Amino acid sequence: MSEYALVGDIGGTNARFALVRPGSVELQQVRTLNCADYRNIDDACRDYFAAVGIERVARACLAFACPVQGDEIRMTNNHWRFTRETLKRQLGLDQLKLVNDFTAMALGMLHVPSGERLVVGGGRALDGAARLVIGPGTGLGVSGLVPANDGWIPLATEGGHVSFAPTDEVELAVWRQLNEQFGRVSVERILCGQGLLNLYRALCGYRSQPVRCESPAEISTRALAGSEPMAVEALSRFCRILGAVAGDAVLTLGARGGVYLCGGILPKVAEFFLQSGFREAFEAKGRFVEYMAQVPVWLCTADNPGLLGAAAALDNAEVAG
Repeated sequence: MSEYALVGDIGGTNARFALVRPGSVELQQVRTLNCADYRNIDDACRDYFAAVGIERVARACLAFACPVQGDEIRMTNNHWRFTRETLKRQLGLDQLKLVNDFTAMALGMLHVPSGERLVVGGGRALDGAARLVIGPGTGLGVSGLVPANDGWIPLATEGGHVSFAPTDEVELAVWRQLNEQFGRVSVERILCGQGLLNLYRALCGYRSQPVRCESPAEISTRALAGSEPMAVEALSRFCRILGAVAGDAVLTLGARGGVYLCGGILPKVAEFFLQSGFREAFEAKGRFVEYMAQVPVWLCTADNPGLLGAAAALDNAEVAG
């Protein structure tokens, strides 16, 4: 049996795995697998073991982009379904800890080097205050870090599914179109990969412009190149709405300790994002403008913060799993 433990960060599109030694968050043998290529997670884990040349491990901590309470786990944005006990038996594990992906992401932020974080605007962290972790990818993840004794407790939330609150006439028009399509409009209907496409199409309808982009990647590429005005508007509006949503979450959590932005989308458009209206929308909270101006924001550009967090959660007694 391997001396290592398995850690994983499983989203709607990709499953990332690594090995760690007991008590360490140093990642080894990092691999990324496409979820669509596997019937279920046990197949992906066995393929990973084969790729790195081990038969099995005794312990694992896996982070999932979905609720992880209860025995049955049903992925929100891919087809994987399983139970804790079945997976534990299939992989021959002595210990299996399952955590929300943004619980892991939150813990991971504590281990990301400062050189892999970009400062977004001003502000200074208030000592002893909570911190917000939020990031768009296949879905919209939201978590937080609450100080406790000499450490931090990560929060498991489904904050990506709160209701979208339009802030101007353009966003009201977007809300109306998405409301007709989906009924209730959550912020994840806009602030994720598919959400960017939803937003782009709604804006094209509002501006009476043809839909020229057929995927989130195409929208981002054309926006960065400046070759498609509606793509530029969509990505710009995406950043502003993210700012407004993150600002609301700061007020809810009291996150005067700062905000970590992560997920798969923002690092790919970092330069565009840093020039966007994110910070303006983030601070535009009426009587709380001065409060918000003091809150620092960092954009995480690290490759595998979720895996770092899963490694940190493995032996963290404050993290149920």
